[in-house]
Amino acid sequence: MGRRRERLEATRQRIAEAAFELHATVGPAQTSISAVAERAGVQRHTVYHHFPDLTSLFRACTEHGMLVTRTPEAAPWRSIEDPTVRLRHALGELYAYYRANARLLGNVVRDMPLLGDASGSEAFLDRMSELFAALAESWPGETGTQRLRMVAIGHAMSYETWRSLADKGLSDAEATDLMLHLVTSVGELHQARPTG
Repeated sequence: MGRRRERLEATRQRIAEAAFELHATVGPAQTSISAVAERAGVQRHTVYHHFPDLTSLFRACTEHGMLVTRTPEAAPWRSIEDPTVRLRHALGELYAYYRANARLLGNVVRDMPLLGDASGSEAFLDRMSELFAALAESWPGETGTQRLRMVAIGHAMSYETWRSLADKGLSDAEATDLMLHLVTSVGELHQARPTG
């Protein structure tokens, strides 16, 4: 009984790995059950035995991907008390993660609107929400400033923001400095705006 369970788990893992490899090369929208089965060395019915639909397969793929790519976690960021120091550290880590996984993340970001609720990316989106919450803590300022600052932090965290800055030739350190300046200068910007 134990060996059979181990074999089943190994097959399930192989299928999730195959889906992850396809997401990294062609993207989720081009990843079919047939392609996953072929890459995993199993029959289509074996894939369906473990994953009744693409969404459940993509969920397993996302969880596998988050482990192997070492998606950043919020707890270490939260241990840094100063929000500016925390943001600098976090953006440095996040941008290095984006650079190391640029092709995969580019494919996923491109295809998510096509897949909608079927993307199976809930775990990744939840992680990004946790990271945002960690970076949003402890900033001083009144409500208007905070609203703008939260938008700036979300913008700084975005893969598309990093991609745009990297495509324009900025290093990760330069991109971090620029986005840090944007977030920390929000208070000055808000105070300088005319009222009325």
